[in-house]
Amino acid sequence: MNKQIVHDALILTAFTLVLGFVLALVYGITKPSIDAANLAAAQAAYQEVFADAASFEAVEFDKDAANTLVSDAGYSDTIEDIQNALDANGNSLGYVITVTAKDGSQGSITFSVGIKNDGTVNGYSITDIAETPGLGMKAQDESFYSQFQNKVVDKFEVVKSAPAADNQIEAITGSTITSKAMANGCNAAILYFQSELQGGAE
Repeated sequence: MNKQIVHDALILTAFTLVLGFVLALVYGITKPSIDAANLAAAQAAYQEVFADAASFEAVEFDKDAANTLVSDAGYSDTIEDIQNALDANGNSLGYVITVTAKDGSQGSITFSVGIKNDGTVNGYSITDIAETPGLGMKAQDESFYSQFQNKVVDKFEVVKSAPAADNQIEAITGSTITSKAMANGCNAAILYFQSELQGGAE
């Protein structure tokens, strides 16, 4: 009986080792392709919110300090990445701040926010979202995201009726939670920009 248990255990161990090796091998083969796809998606998002930029340069920042700043302001968002948007001569046009909003209706939403050096918000571009089709997914529709474009505001506010002020965003019908998540993420980006980046400070 004991010999059978040892035999079965050895077979299971061998199987586990082989399976682990195969998975590691597959990961090693596919990782470069995945990384390349993620980089391409990020670059496309940067370009979408800064169409006149010739290139983008990563900005080093203290992520813990950035997220503490955001959290202390009451936002459940994290700053994931910051890029300096450069013109053809290498001059800074502004920044692309990638945030993850943790308060979506179906989970986190990651998107990039473009902000010019004068504080104008160019808009946002979503790179990861899993909201409800026909409701929260409408955050990707121009009718909604265009409300964030070309705005100079300290923070956005979501309303359920037609906006009465420049900083007001009309919520997606039936999806106020997603609407607020997008606004809060943009607000977190604006807060970090105003606190740490405006005027070219890094």
